[in-house]
Amino acid sequence: MKIEIFSDVGCPWCFIGKRRFERALEAFEHRDRVKVEWKSFQLDPTLPEHDHRREIDYLSEAKGLPREQVTAMLAHVTEQAAAEGLDYDFDSLVVANSRKAHRVIQRAKSASLETAERLEEQLFRAHFEDGRNIGSEDVLMELGTAAGLAAEQVREALEEDRWETAVSQDLATAQTLGVSGVPFFVLERKYGISGAQPVGVFSQALEQTWAESQPLQMVQPDDLNGQACGPTGCD
Repeated sequence: MKIEIFSDVGCPWCFIGKRRFERALEAFEHRDRVKVEWKSFQLDPTLPEHDHRREIDYLSEAKGLPREQVTAMLAHVTEQAAAEGLDYDFDSLVVANSRKAHRVIQRAKSASLETAERLEEQLFRAHFEDGRNIGSEDVLMELGTAAGLAAEQVREALEEDRWETAVSQDLATAQTLGVSGVPFFVLERKYGISGAQPVGVFSQALEQTWAESQPLQMVQPDDLNGQACGPTGCD
């Protein structure tokens, strides 16, 4: 069973959603037969590589929201993150464009889905907990190699156009599927889950999608031989 997760490493709910989905997947009986692929999405492609503003200032100015509302929103997100074992630090967060990070994620995905997942985790931690600049090529080199890429592979991701194309293809796929916000989980290209839903929602979706995606289960008593016709004739 294939699950695609559209995500932006600059999205606080995406890290929270990752944790909740992981809890549901860990409890899923058939988890070893689930393939998870991370897909690129950008909430604000217009951001500079490094924005000098604090997160509260950026959100207030970019979204046109009162500072009091943004403060309350960040406090709520921090509380929700803490419930998932995450230690968000919005005071230290570096506002940055995530495009280069997505290019490295695409390169990691070409190595293996596991490498991409490790890099997603490290980027989320760097951005929301450690106050690192995920728009910095030096930081991306450090995180990319820590996730399992070679240094030349990270440089390739930052320099070669094909990885920019790979990001653009994910963005186009998101648009085709009607994804307008993240996190967004696509199960077998049949069901979609929008947002960092409770664990129970993910669990139910996994069970339902698995049941519907499996071959038919035959129902036939052991002591009866039902007659049938085939290409070579009839019983």
